[in-house]
Amino acid sequence: MKKWMLVLLSVLTIALIGCGNGENSGNGENDSTPAPTKGVTGSENKNNGKTEPAGYVFEYEGTKIWMDMDASLVVNALGEPDKYFEAPSCAFEGLDKKYTYGSIEIDTYEIDGKDYVSCVYFRDDLVNTPEGICLYMTMEDMVNAYGNGYKEEFGMYVYEKDGMKLKFLVKDNEITSIEYVSTVLDAQ
Repeated sequence: MKKWMLVLLSVLTIALIGCGNGENSGNGENDSTPAPTKGVTGSENKNNGKTEPAGYVFEYEGTKIWMDMDASLVVNALGEPDKYFEAPSCAFEGLDKKYTYGSIEIDTYEIDGKDYVSCVYFRDDLVNTPEGICLYMTMEDMVNAYGNGYKEEFGMYVYEKDGMKLKFLVKDNEITSIEYVSTVLDAQ
């Protein structure tokens, strides 16, 4: 049942990304990818991206990831993704992109030719939040780590902080989905 729910959520996410009038799929290769760097902490983006960690910050393989940061910093740090998908954006001009790295998926949005992180989605229970929460833990574990300051709707428990959301889908007292999500798409 757990795997079925994850498959369903993945299909829904892909369907939302692919809502444009065309679909492009890449092989994940990038001719000018610089050597990966770990511990990304900022960038010189004056348009949209946050240059310092804000909200709930996630860390994967030594790389800090926060919503609305310059996505190239994350992609360069993590290297070649296991999977890559892109499609015309429904909310912005340009492409929405999805990078899959082991236990996580990273979604991006494009503004003025530059990509920003819009979502980090947990694919399995081999990864956890910095506060120690992973898939299939209990709602009580979530509340112990994050408190009661959530908004709940249809089993989705949402914590908001500094322009981003941390979402937990709970079914039968078990966390079945964890997502870090930008609020930039809420304004579109």
